[in-house]
Amino acid sequence: MHLSDIRREIDRIDSELIQLLCRRMDCSMKVAEYKAAHNMPVLNKEREREILERVKEQGDVYHSGYGNAASLIFATMMDVSRALQHSRLGAGVELRERIAKAGRFLLPPHRARVVCQGVPGAYSDQAAERMFEGTRPIFVETFGDVFKAVADGRADYGILPVENSSAGSVNEVYDLVMKHRFTIAAAAELPVNHCLLALPGANPEELRIVYSHPQGLAQCAERIADRRLEARTYINTAASARMVSESGDRTLCAIASKRAAEIYGLDIIEENIQTVSNNSTRFIAISRELVIPDDANKISLIFALPHVTGSLYRTLSRFAMAGLNLTKLESRPARNGGFEYLFYLDFEGGLHQSETVDLLCALSDEMPAFSFLGNYHELDRV
Repeated sequence: MHLSDIRREIDRIDSELIQLLCRRMDCSMKVAEYKAAHNMPVLNKEREREILERVKEQGDVYHSGYGNAASLIFATMMDVSRALQHSRLGAGVELRERIAKAGRFLLPPHRARVVCQGVPGAYSDQAAERMFEGTRPIFVETFGDVFKAVADGRADYGILPVENSSAGSVNEVYDLVMKHRFTIAAAAELPVNHCLLALPGANPEELRIVYSHPQGLAQCAERIADRRLEARTYINTAASARMVSESGDRTLCAIASKRAAEIYGLDIIEENIQTVSNNSTRFIAISRELVIPDDANKISLIFALPHVTGSLYRTLSRFAMAGLNLTKLESRPARNGGFEYLFYLDFEGGLHQSETVDLLCALSDEMPAFSFLGNYHELDRV
């Protein structure tokens, strides 16, 4: 048999499969109507489990090793069927109402109360200026204090770093996001150009100890090693610059921004000392109130998944079916005493697309610990 003959056979089988698949989707719509009439949930885990077990068994009977492949294909088919049913039934009533009631505009900078971790000159300070131009942030000591200030109503927005292009995720912030479940109102990517700062008149050859935030130290690890400096962590990059400025010790130095050097009267010993030249950090602005601006281009979610083989793959495949581009997937311990994880997900898109709303509403009905964190505008790196 020639390759062309095999391909013709595949085309014939595909044509039959398409017709059968469409007939199955028609049946799924009838099931949706029945469930709606009898007030039944769309997801029936036991029914799906029984089908997948039967499919795997029958596939292996036909040919050993085909069972898993058949089960995977049927699992995807059932996900599609369930998505159609959710759409037909208008799933996620609470989430749809919340989206419908969301505001459309952030507070203007002259009215917005913004809180940052650190001191003036911190990168969070610069991110706040980028997102709320002209604002004068409130500064607090820790990331937890940022959330507390927003929770207490002392601030409308809290600025937080969530990931760096070279050092990775800021895990403490993700843990706090998952704990508090505040909405995300805005985001921005900020170029981070670290400088080595010291007291005026300090001899670069006599510097012994460098202070900075753990992320700053990680991003500049190679240059620190080259200079044979002892790295010590500090609560914030700009705070480390202020500490060096107040210390009077010319053997100390800090890794912080050029702006911090100006504010605290330090000399710049060396600029751009980060290992990765195009280093950048992504910041978010958290809020108690849900706002979905017309130019929103990023969506964030939190959810948990059952301990079932393929559950993450099946979930992510639903975003692929909707043509959505995932930009971030972070797993963090659920901290409930067991070995369970919560997932944080970012993807590109807006809720002006009905398919995206239908997907989120379906997931909100099916998934434990699901939280829609917001649909917001993310500023590109300048």
